[in-house]
Amino acid sequence: MPNTQPALLFLHGFAESRDIWTEFIQNCPPDYYILTPGFPGYGAADADAPPVADYSMEALAEFVKHELDEAGVQQAIFIGHSMGGYVALAFAEKYPARVAGLCLFHSSAQADTDEKKANRGKNISFVESHGVVKFMETFIRPLFADANEETMLPYRRQLEEIGAATPPASVVGGLQAMRDRPDRTAVLRKATFPVLFIVGKEDAAVPLAAALEQVALPPISTALFLERVGHVGFFERPEATRRAVLDFVGGIFGEQAK
Repeated sequence: MPNTQPALLFLHGFAESRDIWTEFIQNCPPDYYILTPGFPGYGAADADAPPVADYSMEALAEFVKHELDEAGVQQAIFIGHSMGGYVALAFAEKYPARVAGLCLFHSSAQADTDEKKANRGKNISFVESHGVVKFMETFIRPLFADANEETMLPYRRQLEEIGAATPPASVVGGLQAMRDRPDRTAVLRKATFPVLFIVGKEDAAVPLAAALEQVALPPISTALFLERVGHVGFFERPEATRRAVLDFVGGIFGEQAK
């Protein structure tokens, strides 16, 4: 049966889980239908879950389609953090009519640079040699702006725990899939839906210069640039980022209702 509520789909990033959105979505209007799926293989290991055969953005986009179909949701606004944004772009490339809006939350439509691909390869080798826990000890800290190191310590610990619980096969598979994903800036240029960019000015994963190259690509776009924010603005600046998302969502659903 079709679900007629305005739907928001929150997609977590690499080595994260749906739990990253718990606080962020608490104050969402009750008339919105909220989905926070957990990607296969991520988060705490499920002994009963089948092994993941394909970690590609395209495969995860098909997983998202299944989740929407199961919920009876024909169209949603996608809010994708980091890798979640890559998945949302892969979905929008194949099923554009099902995307009412897209928020790239510290994410990018560009493919990895050669330098970043090389770094992914080094990370894969590190995980294979030293394990996931050791990897997370060095991977999580740079996601936060330096100025937030002390205040964000509980959230850093949360991300480290989520990451440490991720199976090694998923960490390696995810790194490979992100490294090999194609450039999808054409999706932004052809977008028939509004796009919101949330950009941390101190984001080492999606540098400000890369974000600036993309914000003017969609026919309709808005952007929020945040000082003293790295790659996890939903923790570092929850009020500002939540307001930006809800204003974006309200504008889209308000226009649809006219």
